Amino acid sequence: MARFAAVGAGRMGRGIAIAFAYAGHRIALVDLRQRSPEDWQRLCDEAGNEIRASLGVLARLGALEPAQVDAIAARVELVDAQGAPAAIAQAELIFEGVPETMEAKRDAFEQINRHCADDAILTSTTSSILVTQLAQLVRRPERFLNMHWLNPAYLIPVVELSTHPGTDAGVLDRTRALMEGIGKLPVVCGPTPGYIVPRLQALIMNEAARMIEEGAATAEEIDKATRYGLGLRFAAIGVVEFIDFGGIDILHHASREMSGSVDRNRYTAPAIVDRLVEQGHLGVKTGSGFYDYTARDVPAYRRDVLARTLAMLRHAGLWRPPAAETVGKP
Repeated sequence: MARFAAVGAGRMGRGIAIAFAYAGHRIALVDLRQRSPEDWQRLCDEAGNEIRASLGVLARLGALEPAQVDAIAARVELVDAQGAPAAIAQAELIFEGVPETMEAKRDAFEQINRHCADDAILTSTTSSILVTQLAQLVRRPERFLNMHWLNPAYLIPVVELSTHPGTDAGVLDRTRALMEGIGKLPVVCGPTPGYIVPRLQALIMNEAARMIEEGAATAEEIDKATRYGLGLRFAAIGVVEFIDFGGIDILHHASREMSGSVDRNRYTAPAIVDRLVEQGHLGVKTGSGFYDYTARDVPAYRRDVLARTLAMLRHAGLWRPPAAETVGKP
């Protein structure tokens, strides 16, 4: 029996199943709905075809050998409503991934609560419901947290772990270790709407749409700017690290200008930025900001940031060697 179970056989459950199967684990993909034999076979065919197709694309991209596709897909065990109790009882880590309604979540957790082991870790893959709300549906809330995967779930390394005040620290550590074991990069946040990535990216996407609406730039120009300007830099350096690297005072002044010229509500800097500027904590150049640099070798750190950025330029095919001769030489 599988050590892991994804409850809900839709797109997210299938992506999670691929991630574990790719890492060598058996995983139960559990459908809780009572279905006719014909409907069950249709679901099995659809899920199996999607899983093999996704693996096939990875094979064509060189991420695995074509001969490995069937073996990896075979690690995913499709389980119907009759087999659900046994699969849930066996799993040490369970992912709830049913539709995004409290009614659907309540029904799913009623069944999970009834059959899961006392020491099982329960998670919800919800993208919209707070962990504090869902914790009320779980028999042992200290063993529960939200886990937000970024699509495609089997490819993007980051998974966002959202904890509530009652989440046991040992459960969080165990969850983190299990996810790292399949090659994921867990990040932790509290019970905040939008987690980390969706909350940041929603602002960027809405602002891009506004710029198109205003006629400020075309979609093509915005995408070029974000891929090779904004995106390339943030692939090399984190957002908060970027603030410190450039200087918190730069963000402070830019926010003041943009709040006056574009929109005060969208661009007014939060109080923490103003406070750090007032205290003289401007980032790398003053030795402290959001991070403390007093114990760092700052020149080595700056070289590391440059190396990361150069690596991204090379990856994007945009790095050019220096010219061998002076242009316009007489």
